[in-house]
Amino acid sequence: MKLWQKDYALDKRIENFTVGNDYILDQKLVKYDCVASIAHAKMLAKMKLISQAESVKLINGLNEIIRLDSSGKFRIKKDDEDCHTAIENFLVKKLGPAGKKIHTARSRNDQVLTALRLYCKDEIANVVSAADELAKSLKAFRAKFGDVEMPGYTHTRKAMPSSAGLWAGAFIDALDDDKKLLLSIADITDQSPLGTAAGYGAPVAIDRAMTARLLGFGKVQENPIYAQNSRGKFESSILHGLGQVMFDLNKMACDIILFSMPEFGYFDLPPEVCTGSSIMPQKKNPDVLELVRAKYHQVISCEFKVKNISGDLISGYNRDLQLTKEPLFRGFDITNESLAVMSVVVNKMRVNAQNCKRAMTKELFATKSAYELVKKGVPFRDAYHKVSKEFE
Repeated sequence: MKLWQKDYALDKRIENFTVGNDYILDQKLVKYDCVASIAHAKMLAKMKLISQAESVKLINGLNEIIRLDSSGKFRIKKDDEDCHTAIENFLVKKLGPAGKKIHTARSRNDQVLTALRLYCKDEIANVVSAADELAKSLKAFRAKFGDVEMPGYTHTRKAMPSSAGLWAGAFIDALDDDKKLLLSIADITDQSPLGTAAGYGAPVAIDRAMTARLLGFGKVQENPIYAQNSRGKFESSILHGLGQVMFDLNKMACDIILFSMPEFGYFDLPPEVCTGSSIMPQKKNPDVLELVRAKYHQVISCEFKVKNISGDLISGYNRDLQLTKEPLFRGFDITNESLAVMSVVVNKMRVNAQNCKRAMTKELFATKSAYELVKKGVPFRDAYHKVSKEFE
């Protein structure tokens, strides 16, 4: 039975359209909704809105759902609409009247917000951990190949001397900034919306600080209207942070594709990270890097999808917001997968010192030559023109 069920049947076409694929997406949220519901049940018992015995029954039932979900045995049906309904229906079937009391002093609106916030806390931590792993791979690469000199480029032309270590260090620093941004966003979004109900609170005394504390939130999101208004806003901020990670992976992938071209040959990619051609027997293609390059655009499209869906809505909950869930999940999935495969690539990639040395041609040292003259008292602009004539 649907949580909003009344004494009429919904047209099946309307039901299919409004449910969409939420019942599939919500498998990611089952555990988080149960964890939030456990905290809610404890708070309801404290406020004497349910008995202690009922709270224990509900907590046991919710823990059973978590166990079933972890083994793939708790499935959400399309008729359920979402995980919240599937969970409550399970509790009602198992516990009877006690199961019907779990929804006291809350709405699906603050339920989904709370589950999403808990999910995001875990997923941001996963992305930060994956970024740390990639940084470790880059540091190992730098330790092994960092002293190898190679050309540095501006305007896709040779510019000044660089090194494999300088190149790797750029992305180590970038990932460090990305982590700081994500952790800053995590701090802003670390607010408990549980108890704000449909955006105007519940007409009964509850202890929101208790549930926030039990769930590990940094603070209570006090204003119930803002709790609803922050949906979409918080998700787009998170996706922006993920987009910054993917921006750096995009640039790294572009560099490796270029530097591993036979015409350059600075970096060597082993066969196990390359794919082949269905017609050309000799090909070893950097498909994984091309896909990472493209997936940056997928993540930023997720950010703008959420921003566009969330815009032009009046304050309070609007059903449009249901459609922000999928791009959020997709952004996390893409970023975590991309960080993982880039760690594999960096771990297996090697620097071809011979090709790098061969590429260190005279023009790379033109700026150094100009400054040698500057050290002798020649004005820089005169030194610049003098050296430039050597390359006309």
